[in-house]
Amino acid sequence: MAGRIHIFDTTLRDGEQSPGVSLNIQEKLQIASQLAKLNVDVIEAGFPIASKGDFEAVKAIAQKIEGPVIAGLARAEKKDIDRAWEALQYAKKPRIHTFIATSEIHMQHKLRMSREEVLKRAVEMVKYARSLCEDIEFSAEDAFRSDPAFLYQVFEGVIAAGARVINIPDTVGYATPIEFGRLIKNIKENVSNIDQAIVSVHCHNDLGMAVANTLAALENGAQQLECTINGLGERAGNAALEEIVMALHTRKDWFSGATGVITEQIHRTSTLVSKLTGVSVQPNKAIVGDNAFAHESGIHQHGVLNERTTYEIMTPESVGLKENQMVLGKHSGRHAFEERLKELGFSLNKEEIEACFVKFKDLADKKKTVSDQDLEALLSEKITEIPETYVMEYFHISSGNKTVSTSTVKLQKHDALIEEASTGDGPVDATFKAIEKAVGMEIILAEYFLKAVTSGKDALGEVTVRIRKNGTLYLGRGISTDIIEASAKAYINAINKMIYTEQEDKGE
Repeated sequence: MAGRIHIFDTTLRDGEQSPGVSLNIQEKLQIASQLAKLNVDVIEAGFPIASKGDFEAVKAIAQKIEGPVIAGLARAEKKDIDRAWEALQYAKKPRIHTFIATSEIHMQHKLRMSREEVLKRAVEMVKYARSLCEDIEFSAEDAFRSDPAFLYQVFEGVIAAGARVINIPDTVGYATPIEFGRLIKNIKENVSNIDQAIVSVHCHNDLGMAVANTLAALENGAQQLECTINGLGERAGNAALEEIVMALHTRKDWFSGATGVITEQIHRTSTLVSKLTGVSVQPNKAIVGDNAFAHESGIHQHGVLNERTTYEIMTPESVGLKENQMVLGKHSGRHAFEERLKELGFSLNKEEIEACFVKFKDLADKKKTVSDQDLEALLSEKITEIPETYVMEYFHISSGNKTVSTSTVKLQKHDALIEEASTGDGPVDATFKAIEKAVGMEIILAEYFLKAVTSGKDALGEVTVRIRKNGTLYLGRGISTDIIEASAKAYINAINKMIYTEQEDKGE
């Protein structure tokens, strides 16, 4: 194993298939832009035929994001491939990624096709896709549970038909590292024209071995590794990009290949994806968890203070964390504020900086100092803004342990002001009910999550909500030093996203 290792990020496609995750076009563009800064080789932007929203998101990413290859997924069907190309044609480096299942269980129970039919379809559709686009990737879904001899036959056929990349997925996370590595080795040895294609792998984490299987594949000749930020994905998720990349970066003595990923952008990317998807990163998560570089044990603390490498095999700076922080407060100027944003990896225009500086000053008036986490929370709120149908003008609550909680809210909708009041089981519930009356909708609150962004009595509170309407979930976020205000902001944000998404789907 040597040479260039290609990183294929599928956060926007497979990652978005995580239960409860739904991103709008602006959020997908924001993540795609950050993935380009991370310098991944391929961004799988979505599954264009899945929905109008998915198609528009892939199209927007193809039009606006430069650097990485932009890929779109398509079943081995002409209508899927046509739809994918319709979205991808604007990209400077487009790739059609087509797939069909090759395991007996999938062919028999899902496709209801024979081996001969699957082989013929795979070859014909790769040929068709190649007539539209030069860069074609073919995936044999459930490859690990497929008959190896049939797999070799399919790969030979699709490579001859024009596939530049062949992907071997462990679709249900069933493999162990030794077995998966052996499969890659056997494919390399038994597919006669394998030298004409890049060998890719896509591992799921159902048994917790996705990263280990991916690295085993790399050791046996895989050249492209498919993964997601924070390991997002269906069921137990996918191989985590940050774990793969930092394993290669940290263990250069063992792995001889190298990626082009800018590791200092890892933490920023992880934080952005977590906030936009509403999927929190567990504290003990490798590389990007809050505790990844934390030391509480006295023995560990003593060792790190004397010599960092006693308990740290990589530096916080290598993934984009800063050990030395500039303290910002209400007396800090715009220059210091802008410099800190640059250090944190944000790239904003003058108007965006001005809007964020105003928010920063408002927060600094309420807090003695503003931390990096506070800034990231403020900025993530700003960069995920969508057209606001409703804006909160004010709220007022009356609550106590022996009184019925009452909330009054005033919302602005375009030029109109709407004021409503309601009672509820606590101030948050009363506020949500008042908002529902103001917008004239029946909304189901599916999830409510509150956390402190920083420590201390003046900490920013971050509220994440998921609301359900007509079976669809919409995520909203709000931050404030007042948790009632943060809750109201999150609820209104979710309602605005719902309206925005419905308008997107209608093409308005």
